[in-house]
Amino acid sequence: MSKYAAAAGICAALLTGCGMAPTSAPDGSVGFPARDSAWLKEGTFVNVENLRQIGPGLDKNQVYALIGEPHFSEGIIGVHVWNYVFNFRTGPGASDVVTCQYQIQYDKHYRVKSTYWKEPACKALVDGPKPAPAVQAPPGDDVKQFTLDYQLLFPFDKSALRDLLPAGRAELDRIAATLEQQYQHIRSVRVTGYTDRLGTDAYNRQLSLARAETIRAYLTTRGLPGDLIVAQGLGKADPVSNGCPAGRSAEAIACLAPDRRVRIDVAGERR
Repeated sequence: MSKYAAAAGICAALLTGCGMAPTSAPDGSVGFPARDSAWLKEGTFVNVENLRQIGPGLDKNQVYALIGEPHFSEGIIGVHVWNYVFNFRTGPGASDVVTCQYQIQYDKHYRVKSTYWKEPACKALVDGPKPAPAVQAPPGDDVKQFTLDYQLLFPFDKSALRDLLPAGRAELDRIAATLEQQYQHIRSVRVTGYTDRLGTDAYNRQLSLARAETIRAYLTTRGLPGDLIVAQGLGKADPVSNGCPAGRSAEAIACLAPDRRVRIDVAGERR
């Protein structure tokens, strides 16, 4: 047997669990260790797609393959809880990082029973935003939808009101004028921002929401009531591009352009 095969066998045996006492209570109570007691204090930038695959029924080998070994010295053999320290980027800057503690609890067969976050907001970073329900117009109302290209609205990686391009302002002015002409009563306006797949999930959600909020603010300056306008950012959700190449090539960026958009849904009573 080669030394590599032997090592693989040892690792598999370690992960199945035997011998040592559990480090969590049998009743599944949750307690997180102090972060500074981790052997990997700085944490790791976990693959979010892999982390989303963690769920009840996975064994330790499968968990290890997805997100690696636990970051605290609780051991691997025979324990019923693994703790991790994960980092998530929320923006392009070096300081735009959120650090979270994550715990997996195993049942008596060493299969995932449940997972927990110490910081509740961290779960949302992994889960992503849930799309708001479609605009429902009361009987007799009309729903109108406008879709705008981000290139018309903002320079690359910008989202503030001062960054709104002249062409984008003109298009939003046109939309506001159209609504004024066509509706005698507006019941709701939803502004939804989207990005392409490039970049981290957290950053894309943040950018798409910031742009949607800016457009909401601009529309209020054009007479639309702010209390009727809801802004949401869905990041890379619901892509409309098709057949784009992988990677970040110029061809891929151009192909993904339709995904970088904002949608405005309006419900109200027509004139």
